[in-house]
Amino acid sequence: MTLNTDLEKACIDTIRTLAMDAVQKANSGHPGTPMALAPVLYTIWAKHLRHDPAFPDLPNRDRFILSIGHASMLLYGTLHLSGYDLSLDDIKNFRVLGSPCAGHPEYRHCPGVEITTGPLGQGFASAVGMAIAERKMANHFNRPGHELMSHQVIALGGDGDMMEGVSMEAASLAGHLGLDNLVWVYDANEITIEGTTEIAFTEDVAMRMKAMGWEVSYVPDANDVPALEAALGATRNGGGKPHFIIVRSHIAFGSPNKQDTPDAHGAPLGDEEIAATKKAYGLDSSKTFFVPAQAKSAFSEHCRNRGKALSDSWKQSLAAYQEAHPAEGEELNAFLTGGLPTGWDEDLPVFAADAKGMAGRAASGEALNAIAAKVPWLMGGSADLGPSNKTTIVGAESFSSNNPGGRNIHFGVREHAMGAMVNGMTLAGMRAYSGTFFVFSDYMRPIHRSAGLMGIPAIYVYTHDSIGVGEDGPTHQPIEHLASLRAIPNLDVIRPGDANEVTQAWRYAMSQNERPCALVLSRQNHETLDRRVYQGAEGVHRGAYVLNKDEEKPEVILIGSGTELAIAVEAAKILSGDGIKARVVSMPCWEQFARQDAAYRESVLPTACEARVSIEAGATFGWERHVGIKGQAIGIDHYGASAPASVLFEHFGLTKEAVVSAAKAQIEGLV
Repeated sequence: MTLNTDLEKACIDTIRTLAMDAVQKANSGHPGTPMALAPVLYTIWAKHLRHDPAFPDLPNRDRFILSIGHASMLLYGTLHLSGYDLSLDDIKNFRVLGSPCAGHPEYRHCPGVEITTGPLGQGFASAVGMAIAERKMANHFNRPGHELMSHQVIALGGDGDMMEGVSMEAASLAGHLGLDNLVWVYDANEITIEGTTEIAFTEDVAMRMKAMGWEVSYVPDANDVPALEAALGATRNGGGKPHFIIVRSHIAFGSPNKQDTPDAHGAPLGDEEIAATKKAYGLDSSKTFFVPAQAKSAFSEHCRNRGKALSDSWKQSLAAYQEAHPAEGEELNAFLTGGLPTGWDEDLPVFAADAKGMAGRAASGEALNAIAAKVPWLMGGSADLGPSNKTTIVGAESFSSNNPGGRNIHFGVREHAMGAMVNGMTLAGMRAYSGTFFVFSDYMRPIHRSAGLMGIPAIYVYTHDSIGVGEDGPTHQPIEHLASLRAIPNLDVIRPGDANEVTQAWRYAMSQNERPCALVLSRQNHETLDRRVYQGAEGVHRGAYVLNKDEEKPEVILIGSGTELAIAVEAAKILSGDGIKARVVSMPCWEQFARQDAAYRESVLPTACEARVSIEAGATFGWERHVGIKGQAIGIDHYGASAPASVLFEHFGLTKEAVVSAAKAQIEGLV
């Protein structure tokens, strides 16, 4: 069965009516944009996108990103009609607990959904990361006669996406990098929740995108399927620039009373308006969730046939590649399955005891480079802070428009977009990382939340982690940031206590498949502990561990993270000299420690020992869960100051003397 004009109209109208009916039944949602853009999604899915409904994870599929995630019914209706494993009952349960059809598309919850898109603009920016990943992997794996990686990334967004700064950060870099495998489709419906775009958004978007190096085209009518097909088809020609297609649409198209009004954006149309709209489409207004059998059959059969041919061809190419290039084929298999090459961690550095020690960022740079030498798809960079963050892969070239084989990405001063790109690269199979100062993690908080929601192993490197920043002063000294990131579900925040803990933090982060990790590292040197005296740093993998070996029944427990672990160690020595048994616990990762079984947690923090002191150069918020109501958390609950780090630690009471005093007060108060 083939698609013709009548069947196309039936498919398009069905996407529209499913959106109207689902939103009405849920009594919440966004019907207007799906009604406007149904022809756009139909054209992308039926005529342009290289995909296979029976094999949603086909490695060389085109990626489609719905950056306007609130228009989720636009995607769900299209997925159902085109043959994905999404039933009409699923759509009827739109926004119902347990349904794959959530209010916004969620990665891993619904087949065909490539990414969780929530805040506007992030989908656009993550699409840039996916396009970078395709370019890198094509360069790394493809061989003459064996083109296994060659796909597009197509993102759809609207006026709100274009207003968000993250989109423009990403667009600027995408244009600079000449990512001609990237397509942004911009729905210019000129309506926002508060009114028309005239009230806040009057710039010339086309000129802005051209100025950033994009190829811009225009489709005056979203209902013009041939024009849409032609505009999309032209993007297959490459051209050295990313592609920006402006589509003029009418929100709530066909609604007699709500077309082109803000009322249609984020609320059900109402039964009467839905009936009138269906009548305007020439449909039976009495039917709800009606899917014409012929339209469903034709659309799904068309997509499945095209998809099967694509998948079969790719599988044949893969087999031929593996036969012709067995070593590369083995490596490719590891990449495609989310694994790592054999022996990827065998050259990770082990650091000798050193009282002077080294900065966490320096140890991180060594660990990163040891891994990069073994994992070709480890790739990333910094927001213009590579030399400070130590995030450069030494000896590797920079990724650029002329060098898609480069591994060092210069993100520029674009923290929000950098994080979104790293998420996109990770979703595309890369082991991707970013780098910046810890105080700038505020710019990336939405990124951490999205990564946690999706459960993807993105790695975020943060250096200059505390008042140890020193003379730069309080604007650059993180205080509340550890607590802020620790509040994000499914994000592992790791603050290593010495160089060997940094190595283990990298080993842990690379071994994850379902959790993002933030590595929080020092600017300044701190002691590398003698592991012949203290427990091995492998305890990082359990989140917290007993550092000193000889205190089975402690009188007081000292807990530290990061640079302050050494302070706890020194305090324990003083207490031991005074005849007090002090256990030192290194706690680099609260989240991982919380996931350990009760017996292990008890072995580290025995309930019988109520005298506890924590020390960490950040806000004390949250430490009560570990020190208890009778313990004391030493930290800094106010902004820092401009002075050398050593002066600041002394000035703000982050000292071994303060820990000793607090420990003795605890013991005396509990006797």
